[in-house]
Amino acid sequence: MAEFRYNPLLDDWTIVNGDRQFRPDMPKDYCAFCPGSKQIKDDYKVLKYDNDWPSMMENPPQPDDVATDFYKTAKSYGKAEVILYSSDHNASLWHLPIDHIKEIVALWKERFIEIKKDKHIKYILPFENRGKEVGTTQIHPHGQIYGYGFLPLRIRVELENSKKYYEENQKSLILKIRDEEIKENKRIILENDSFVAFLPFYTDYPFGLYIVPKVDDIYTFEDFDEKISTDFAIILKETQATFDTLYDKPFPYMMGIYQTPINSELEEKSKKYYNFHVKFFPPLRGENSIKWNASSETAAWAKTNPRKVEETSEELRQTYKKYKENEGK
Repeated sequence: MAEFRYNPLLDDWTIVNGDRQFRPDMPKDYCAFCPGSKQIKDDYKVLKYDNDWPSMMENPPQPDDVATDFYKTAKSYGKAEVILYSSDHNASLWHLPIDHIKEIVALWKERFIEIKKDKHIKYILPFENRGKEVGTTQIHPHGQIYGYGFLPLRIRVELENSKKYYEENQKSLILKIRDEEIKENKRIILENDSFVAFLPFYTDYPFGLYIVPKVDDIYTFEDFDEKISTDFAIILKETQATFDTLYDKPFPYMMGIYQTPINSELEEKSKKYYNFHVKFFPPLRGENSIKWNASSETAAWAKTNPRKVEETSEELRQTYKKYKENEGK
């Protein structure tokens, strides 16, 4: 009931796990991530928790007998972990002290280093789903880490375009995007010594924010030192605080932390043209309005932003100022 199925039209793999449909519906007042639950007995500050219903496994079963001479399957090899940000069920990341968020960053780094040891893993993506608008059923503050047994399509496309840009310009494309936004200074939201947050010129989400290092040689969490870790914790805290302040309520989003590939020749080669960064994909286009991915975007991947980026950038920039003025009051 679990395998990768190859899609020849896209040269990509679909992760199939039919067992996930049998995940139980828990009582509304039950949280598996709270201390004292069936899964977690003791209190904690931050915690790595192996997913109860993983879509990829270190010891995957044999694929179902569904392959043909044309259709290919492969074992669903990988790793699926949950990262619990706090034992406080109702906490938001931006309500946590910086030293606490640094422990989350340290756990991300620790898990990256550990998962990377498995040579079957080709890419590691820490991510977070926040809010019922993106399908989250558990409000307890948490994210996840997937270690993929293949290089996902989006990552391959970004790497290929970044390599092409590097061969023509001798510069990382992510860093060029960063530098262009800093030069234009129209869509910068906030920054500190080590990171800058902005809505890129081309974003298809009204509030599709990027966080990019100001330091050029940051590729994975392995490159984080004390200063980088502190500044990353600060900009994550202030980014989520800005989002939540915008409409005075928890702001839904999908978030991915992008790094260079691992356990292949690309691990070193891609450092010439691809850098660590964070992308947010928030579904809101207004306080009570959702930007749905409808037929054109889903069927043709023709991305559409229903709002002008310079306007939403200004909204976020003014919201950040409001948050900073009220901070500590």
